[in-house]
Amino acid sequence: MAGTLYLIPVPLGPTAPADSLPPGVLATVRPLAHFIVEQAKSARAFLKAAGTELPLQELSLAELNEHTRSSELEALLAPLYAGHDVGLLSEAGCPAVADPGADLVALAQRDNIKVIPLIGPSSLLLALMASGLNGQRFAFHGYLPAKDGERRKTLANLETESRKQRQTQLFIETPYRNRAMFDAILQACQPTSRLCVATDLTLPGESIRTRTIGQWKQETPPDIERRPTVFLLLA
Repeated sequence: MAGTLYLIPVPLGPTAPADSLPPGVLATVRPLAHFIVEQAKSARAFLKAAGTELPLQELSLAELNEHTRSSELEALLAPLYAGHDVGLLSEAGCPAVADPGADLVALAQRDNIKVIPLIGPSSLLLALMASGLNGQRFAFHGYLPAKDGERRKTLANLETESRKQRQTQLFIETPYRNRAMFDAILQACQPTSRLCVATDLTLPGESIRTRTIGQWKQETPPDIERRPTVFLLLA
């Protein structure tokens, strides 16, 4: 009988696992011996803080990240086929959401392997909850184009779709380009559209502010450079 694939959330920043993960989640993680992770070094730090029952050197950590070829995914499921339970970790937040782990979960579902998502922090849902924007209709678009012209065109299209569908649009950016994204939103979108900028969620420097584009233009730009940020737009 195949093992179970547990989707294990990770804190969104340098905080203790017990501060953002329920005791039941940690109790599930501790006895596991097999993990699939984005980066072994950071995964070991998380697992040590979580209090694994086995010594770290006895844990099996296979890496799955942007460098993993699709032809290598099948082999990562081998412990599950052998009957072992496996934990899937991302670098931060919930695995398989804007995360390479989604392809592995798809294979597990294809092969009828039991998949159990565990409770933990999701920056997208936390930002949506606190934004005051439409939580009934929303869409996550991941990373937008990096080139300025393409990015502005995409933002204008998202704003049009938001207005038509009354749909909150969520997207993210590489942290060192956050300010460029913020400036592009102010230039591409209408003054009456609302923009929420959610930064450092669950961390000591957390900031979640929703303003119209017109109001943002009158305020000091938020301090978001090189800090994990979610952008939410509602026309």
